[in-house]
Amino acid sequence: MAIELVPLPLPASADPSKFGDFGREVRGVDPGNPTPEQLKEIEEALYKYDTLLFRDADVTPEQQYRLTKHFDPASENYGHGNNKTGETKKSILHPDLKTIPSVPQVQLIGNGTVYDHWGLAEAKLKHPSHTTFHKTKVSDEDADKGVTRYYRWHIDAALYDLNPPKVTTLYGVTVPEGPTQVCRYDDGTGDELPVPLGTTAFVSGRTMFDILPKEYKSLAVRSKVKYAPHPYVWMAPANAMSTGLGIESEGLELALEELPAWEEEKIKVLPILWKNPVTGALHFQVHPCGVQELIVDPLPAGASRDGALYPDGVHVKDLKEVREILYKMQRPAIAPALVYPHDWRPNDLVIFHNRGVLHTVVGAFKPDTVRAFHQCNLAASVPVVGPSDEDVKQWA
Repeated sequence: MAIELVPLPLPASADPSKFGDFGREVRGVDPGNPTPEQLKEIEEALYKYDTLLFRDADVTPEQQYRLTKHFDPASENYGHGNNKTGETKKSILHPDLKTIPSVPQVQLIGNGTVYDHWGLAEAKLKHPSHTTFHKTKVSDEDADKGVTRYYRWHIDAALYDLNPPKVTTLYGVTVPEGPTQVCRYDDGTGDELPVPLGTTAFVSGRTMFDILPKEYKSLAVRSKVKYAPHPYVWMAPANAMSTGLGIESEGLELALEELPAWEEEKIKVLPILWKNPVTGALHFQVHPCGVQELIVDPLPAGASRDGALYPDGVHVKDLKEVREILYKMQRPAIAPALVYPHDWRPNDLVIFHNRGVLHTVVGAFKPDTVRAFHQCNLAASVPVVGPSDEDVKQWA
C-alpha cells in the first residue's frame, strides 16, 4: 500500500504560497519497520518536500540509525564523527550532545536530567539558548513574558574533513508542554514570530535562492565559501547576531594556531548552492557562523555584465565583508512568513533534507524542565553537488 502524504499544518504567520512544496506528514507506514517499497517512497518524498513528519512513531535508536542510513548506505559515522562530540571541550557543541552508547551514531539532546536512558545511567542535558551565544539577549523581564530568539541557523555538518550529512532524523522522546513564546529578531525590523515552546524552526534553502534578486542569484551560482578549520571551536569565543544568522565581527574567534591540529586539505570549500538529487533544484546552503572566506568565479563567457556583482570574480578574505555579503543574501529567507516552526508532540519523528534546509533551536527551558530527543545524521559518503555548467549559464 502506498504511503499517504498530507501537507503540514502551517502557522497563521506562514505565507502558504511559499510552502507548496515544503513539508509533508507521512501516514500509513511504521518508520521503525518500513518495507523496501515504502523506503523508496519516503526517500523520493523527502527530497521533493525537504521535511517529513511521522506522528506517534515508536522508534528505537537502532531503528532510527537504520532509517537514517538508508539515505546513504555507504555512510557510517555520526556527522561530527562517532564519539567525537565530547572530545573537544572548547567546541560550542560540547554541552549539547550525549552519545547513546549502543548506537554511537545517535545523540541524546534536550534539557534537564535523564536517568536510565538507553545505556546512559544519568545524562545532564542543556538546551542551547541564545543567552549564552548572542552578543545581546532579551531582558529577564521579557523572557518571563515568553520572549525568546532563534539560537543558531545552521546545517548539521562538521564542516571540516567530513562531508555534510544528507539527512537528519529527530525523534521527540519527552516533549514538555508550555505556552507559546514570541521569537523576536531584535534587528531593527520589528520582525517577530509566535512559536511553540522548544520548537525547531526550518527554512527552505530552495526558497532562500528563489527569492533572491537577479544579481544575487548570479553571485550565488558562481560562489563558494571556505569554512574555518574546526569551525565550532573557532567560533566558540565569538558572539552571534540577534537573528541567530551568523556571528558578530568583533575579532573574538580563536586564532588558527590556537585550534586543535588541522590540515589544509581537510578544510571545506563548498558551493553556496547545493543541487537537489531528485528535483534538480538549487538550495542556498551556507552555515553562516563557520564561514571564513568567499570565493567568486567570474561571469561565464557571453553573460551580461549589466548590474553584475564581481563580474571578474573575487576572493574575499575580510571576515566582516564576507559576513555582510552572506547576511544580505540569507536574511530575507528567515522572514517570519517563510519560517516553519514545528510544534513538537511526544513520539514525533521528523526527517529533514540536511542538504536542502537550514534549521535552528528556538527558546529556552528552566533547568529542571526535561526534554529528551534523539538525533541522528551521518557524515555523507559523497560530497555535495553544486550547480552544473548549465545552471551557471542560466543564472549568472
